[in-house]
Amino acid sequence: MQMTIGQYFPGNSPLHRMDPRAKILCTIALIVGVFASSNLWAYALLFAFMFATIRVSRIGMRFIVKGLKPILFIVIFTFAINMFFTVDGEVLYAWRFIHITDRGVRSAALMALRLVLLVMTTQLLTLCTTSIELTDGIEALLKPLSRVGFPAHELAMMMSIAMRFIPTLLEETDKIIKAQMARGAEFEGGSLIQRARAMLPLLVPLFVSAFRRADELALAMEARCYRGGQGRTRMKRLRFTRLDAIGSAATLAAVVAAAIL
Repeated sequence: MQMTIGQYFPGNSPLHRMDPRAKILCTIALIVGVFASSNLWAYALLFAFMFATIRVSRIGMRFIVKGLKPILFIVIFTFAINMFFTVDGEVLYAWRFIHITDRGVRSAALMALRLVLLVMTTQLLTLCTTSIELTDGIEALLKPLSRVGFPAHELAMMMSIAMRFIPTLLEETDKIIKAQMARGAEFEGGSLIQRARAMLPLLVPLFVSAFRRADELALAMEARCYRGGQGRTRMKRLRFTRLDAIGSAATLAAVVAAAIL
C-alpha cells in the first residue's frame, strides 16, 4: 500500500522552509476554498495552484499520484453514488430504475475532484512538515485557548502521532496480508461479500500490533521523561518570515479567486 499522508519527504524547498503555522493556516484556507467552490472553473484554478505548489515543493507529481491510489476506490464509489442517485436535471441515459442526468454527472465530477484536492492538500502538509514542526505549529495556534484550560499541547501531540501512525498501520496491514496469503488465505477471489469476510481475520492481528506499538511509544516517552508541555523548551523558535507572507498571500489569492469563480 502506498499512502503518503503522514509521511515526511526530506527537502530544502521554499515549502519545507515555511513556518508550520503558516502551512497549517494555508491548508485550512485551501480546504475552505475547496468546499466553497461549486463549478469546474474554480476547481481547475485550485488544481493549477496545487500543481504549482507541488512544483515548488520539489517532491514530484509521480509521488503525489502514487499516494492517491489507496483512495481510488473511494473516489470511484463517491462518483457513482452521486451520479446514480441525483435525479434532477436532463436525463442523459435511462435503463429501468437507473437514470443518469446532466446534474448528476456534474455533481459526481465535482465531488470526485473535491476528494482528490483534499487528499493532495493534506499530503503536501505532511510531506513538507516534520512531526515535531506539526506539533509545535498546532500547539502555537491553539495556545490562546490554553488560558481557559484547553489542553493545546496534548491535542497537538495526539493529532501529530495519529497522522504519523497512518503509514505505519498501512505497512503493517500489508505485511499481515502477505503473511496470510503465504499460508493459503484468499483475498482477491470470490464475491464482494466473500472478500469482506476474508478481511475479518486481519483485524485481530492489526489491533494487537497497533496496541503493541502504542505501548512501546508510551514507554519510550516515559523513558525520556516526557511530562507534557509544562516547562518544555524548544531548540527552534517559530518565526514568520517573508517567505511565509508570500506563501500565505498566494494561497489567499487562489482561494478568493476560486470563490469568485
